[in-house]
Amino acid sequence: MQSAEGEDLTPRLVTQTAIWLAITGAILFLSAGTLNWPEAWIFLGIWLAGGLTSGLSLARTNPEIVKERMRSPLQQDQKPWDRPLILAIFGGWALLHVVAGLDAKRFEWSDMPIALEVLGAIAIFFAIYLFHIVMRENAYSSAVVKIDAGRGHKVISTGPYAWVRHPMYAGAIFYFLGTALLLGSWYAFVFGLVLIAVIAFRAVREERMLAAELPGYADYARRVKYRLVPGVW
Repeated sequence: MQSAEGEDLTPRLVTQTAIWLAITGAILFLSAGTLNWPEAWIFLGIWLAGGLTSGLSLARTNPEIVKERMRSPLQQDQKPWDRPLILAIFGGWALLHVVAGLDAKRFEWSDMPIALEVLGAIAIFFAIYLFHIVMRENAYSSAVVKIDAGRGHKVISTGPYAWVRHPMYAGAIFYFLGTALLLGSWYAFVFGLVLIAVIAFRAVREERMLAAELPGYADYARRVKYRLVPGVW
């Protein structure tokens, strides 16, 4: 599981996954005021199993994308307008979990049917799967908006990119809404809709940059009509 430079990515991947889960768990349980929250433990378990399985698989088949995705969300070659947007998305991600903890467990404002919680778990599994196939298909799938000229950035139109122009963002829709449903919070569900609006705005800004700076992207955008949801937008 080595990058082009021969670096073994497994220890970094496992460490970052553990740190991410610890931070997420701390946000959830501190907001909830209790560790007795089965849905939160299921949520963390899904990400431990799915996220680590995906990451270790990609480390074998496409280590460079794993190395890229482990980089900081603030980078030197990132478009300046993307920095406040990525910070807003990360902040919104944290707030989504805070809202879920306050709503579903500490104050118990929401009453989520079990069937919808199960649907939320399925949506999270699907989000992880979609993230995986996007990174498997697109070696230039960075967390930030940039042209990766150093690695020969080019248009990808195969796999999920044949259906929508931003399949990673499409996966985020399932993640945000699935998280709210599994954790049992209608308030977090509404907050997830706000986050979806933010990533949709980012997608539009990103496309303007790609059409102007990445050869062939404008033609690709004319062929693949939808950004996030086939048949809708």
